[in-house]
Amino acid sequence: MLTTSTVARTGLDAIALKPTECDVTAATSIPADAFAIDYEGREHVPDPGTLEALADDAEVRVTTPVRADGYDPLGDDSLLADLPESVGRVVVAGHPAYLSDEERGRAVAPRLGAALETAPEAWVGTESVERIAMATGATQYDLLSRSTERELRALRAAGFEGEIAVYAPTVLSDDEDAILEAVGDYVARRRPVASALPDDDPDADASATGRTREVLLAAAEDYALVGTEDDVRARTEALREAGATTVVGYPARGLERFRE
Repeated sequence: MLTTSTVARTGLDAIALKPTECDVTAATSIPADAFAIDYEGREHVPDPGTLEALADDAEVRVTTPVRADGYDPLGDDSLLADLPESVGRVVVAGHPAYLSDEERGRAVAPRLGAALETAPEAWVGTESVERIAMATGATQYDLLSRSTERELRALRAAGFEGEIAVYAPTVLSDDEDAILEAVGDYVARRRPVASALPDDDPDADASATGRTREVLLAAAEDYALVGTEDDVRARTEALREAGATTVVGYPARGLERFRE
């Protein structure tokens, strides 16, 4: 890894990409060792050529929801044929927002198991299926939360020796308005945060004031990596000390800063 790059200075091991928010081909200019590409609907999956180009110089993983047509190992898995051999996978249950009613009703556990039979090196997304994901023994892919460091220490103390990757929106700024514009809506959707927010103040961006602003800024510290490069590096190092093996940052304000 380039020691002078922004990615290196923050201590991030990988960069997450959202195809609806950035040009995935532009990520070839980011000096990162690894990329994880989020799933936002089959129409937004990058084409094989783009994936291969990105994988020329870095490890690349594509999120594949096992309940979705095209990636269902117990049904239609036709989209898997489009994934280049050089590209790895993150198998997940699948966010309901990107699934049909029929897909949402499909059983997760047998599909995760079947997917890992053909892709044993895949990571497993744990959101909403933590126990099932842990039972697979594969690399766990967790969302950062206020309890992540405590849970990591508990898992290591209990003897879990597998790999654990942690995903977090990342904002390289200590400006409160910039932080809220980038991750305010995201943290507001976390259940503990939503329950703490005032019912009469829906603003979750830089316009938030009073108690709402206070709750959102505290939550941004818990559920995202925010602050200066040194601040983010201190947090990534703390996560690794607690037991994380990989820290994946999603550039919530765009890719530009991470090209430096």
